[in-house]
Amino acid sequence: MSDGKRQKRQSSDLLSRREFVKLGGSAVAVLSGGALTSKSSGARRARQPKPKNILIIITDQQHIDTIAAGGCRHVRTPALDRLKKRGVSFTQSYTANPLCSPARSAVFAGRTSSECGVHVNGRPIRSDIPNLGQWFSENTDYETFYAGKWHLPRTYTSNIPGFKVINTGIGGFGYLCDTVMSRACQGFLRNRSKRKPFLLVASFMQPHDICEWLRLNMENPGRLRYPELAGELPELPDNFQFDENEPEAIRRRRAGNEPFRGKAKWNKEHWRYYRWSYYRNIEQVDAEIGRIFQAIEDLGYADETLIVFTADHGEGLAHHQMVRKSSFYDEAVRVPLLLSWPAHIPENRTDTSHLVSGLDIMPTLCDYAGIKAPANMRGASLRAALEGNGRFSRDFIVSEVSSNTGRMVRTQRYKYITYRKDLVEQLFDMKNNPGETKNLATSSAHASMLAEHKKLLKDWERRLDVAPNIPNTDAWWY
Repeated sequence: MSDGKRQKRQSSDLLSRREFVKLGGSAVAVLSGGALTSKSSGARRARQPKPKNILIIITDQQHIDTIAAGGCRHVRTPALDRLKKRGVSFTQSYTANPLCSPARSAVFAGRTSSECGVHVNGRPIRSDIPNLGQWFSENTDYETFYAGKWHLPRTYTSNIPGFKVINTGIGGFGYLCDTVMSRACQGFLRNRSKRKPFLLVASFMQPHDICEWLRLNMENPGRLRYPELAGELPELPDNFQFDENEPEAIRRRRAGNEPFRGKAKWNKEHWRYYRWSYYRNIEQVDAEIGRIFQAIEDLGYADETLIVFTADHGEGLAHHQMVRKSSFYDEAVRVPLLLSWPAHIPENRTDTSHLVSGLDIMPTLCDYAGIKAPANMRGASLRAALEGNGRFSRDFIVSEVSSNTGRMVRTQRYKYITYRKDLVEQLFDMKNNPGETKNLATSSAHASMLAEHKKLLKDWERRLDVAPNIPNTDAWWY
C-alpha cells in the first residue's frame, strides 16, 4: 500500500460525529517452534462457515487465576463465568511480552514485540506490519471498530489505523473510563446497521488500577486500614517465598516495587490486603464486560458471534513477593484466553495441554474469517486445538521483555529464563515445581535440558526480523 493510500485510510478511521450519532454511541512473547502443526488449509477455510460477528475483549494486567468458574475462590465474576461455560479456556496461555504496549503489538500484529518495534510502552507498530484492523478492512467485509485502551502509541486515541473508534476513553483510571467505554459499546451494538458483519474490540483498563493502589499504599501503616476486612483477606500464595538464585534483572524489579520502597515495609497482612484489593478490580471489570455480553444476548447476536477474551499480561499478586508485571514468572506472563462460538467451538472445556500465545490470536481470527493471515506470522491458528480434532501440536513458545534483553522459553515440562549479560539463568520443572521456587539451572542432572532450551532459543532468534528501531542495548531495564 502506498503512503498516500495508507494516510487516506487512516484519516477515515475515526467515526464522524454524524456516524457516531447514527450508530448510537452516546459518548457513553511468543514464537512457535519445533514441530508446530495447525492444519487450516485454504480448502477448509472455504468450506467452513464464518462467524457473523467477532468480539475481542482485552483487559489490562489480569492474573490468569481470577475467574470464579475457573476455581478462584476470592472473586465473583458472573460475566466471565458465563463465557467460560460457553467455550474453551486455555490454562497454558502466555503473553508474548509481559508489558502493556509490547504485548498488545503482538496480539494485534501476530508478530513479536521486537519485530513490531514496540520494545517499551508508547511505541507504534512499525508501518510495514499490518494490524488486525487494517488486515480485516482490506481482506474481509467485516466493519472494524475499536473502543477503549490502545497504547500503540497513545493510551487513548481517536486515531487507530484500520479501526473506526467509537470511544477513546476519558483518562487512565479504569473505574471511570471502563464504565464509559462499556456503555459506548452497548450504544453501538444496539443502534448499528446490521447490513455488514462487525469486528469489535473492547479494550478495558481494569484491573490496571491496582498500580494506583500500590502507589497510594506504598507504606504500610502498621495496621489494617479497614479492620472489618480481617476475616476476608486471601491467604498468601504457596510461592510467596522464592529461590534467591535469580537474575539481577528480577532482583532489581522486585526491589523497585512498592512493597520494598516505602519507609515502612509491608508485613504479611498488608500483602494480603493488596491481594484482596486486586480482586475487587477484577470484579469491577467483570461487571463492565457483562454489560457488553447483555447487549450481545439481547440483540440475538450470541449464537453468531465469535468471542475472544484475553489480557495483555498478568499481575505478580504476591507470588515470589512480586507485584505488577515485566517478569517471566507465571503470574506475570500467563494470561487468560477464552474463546466462544456456540455450535462451532465446544462448550465448557478447559484445555490444560496446549501451549498457546497472544501471537496466536490474529492467525486464529483470520482462519475463522476465511482469509489468509499476513506473512511471517509468529503464532498459529488455534482452530484445531479449539475444535478438538487433535491436529494442533507445538513444542515450545517464547516470550520476551525489554527488546532483546530477556527471553523465556516454555516447553511442555520446563521453563528457561535468560537475560543478556547475566550469568544467572533459571530453569524450572513446571510439572513438579509449578510455583517456580527451585532453580535447576545449576543442577548437573539438568545440564542437558538446559542446553536443549538454550538451543531452542538460539534457533528461534535466527528467524526474527527485528525492527530497525530496537536498540542493541545491554541495559537491564528500559
